Amino acid sequence: MSEDKKLTHFNENGRARMVDVSEKDETLREAVAAAKVLVNEETFTIIKEGRAKKGDVLGVAQVAGIMAAKNNAKLIPMCHPLRITGVDIDFEYDEQGPAIDIKAKVRCKGETGVEMEALTAASVAALTIYDMCKAVQRDIVITDIRLLSKTGGKSGDYERT
Repeated sequence: MSEDKKLTHFNENGRARMVDVSEKDETLREAVAAAKVLVNEETFTIIKEGRAKKGDVLGVAQVAGIMAAKNNAKLIPMCHPLRITGVDIDFEYDEQGPAIDIKAKVRCKGETGVEMEALTAASVAALTIYDMCKAVQRDIVITDIRLLSKTGGKSGDYERT
């Protein structure tokens, strides 16, 4: 493994460490992550029509995803607490799935990126959809959690192809 591609969360003794970012420049950073929630036709219709017994499924999932991004450092041990400047969660209905496609965008001005915050936001939004709908469908599948893009920082931009 080349020196620039080595794992950074381990010290010289092989023990876990939080990477020191104090020497890095503060830049505008953005990351977009996605997830997919596969449901059956009945659940899909309930979500679309807003008839879930627990309330507005996507509204609650949106707030949960935003809260997850803001609290990411409390969930993922080596992540830095960040001054997030924006979080947005979008949902799209996939009639063919049927599924709900989730896209989470997170921004900050800081010394480290927001990829984990975006991935956490998309994941928790998906988990919230599951929680809100499990009474009508137990075999919901959460899939395709992935980073779509990131900008800013020393390692450069990334766009999933």
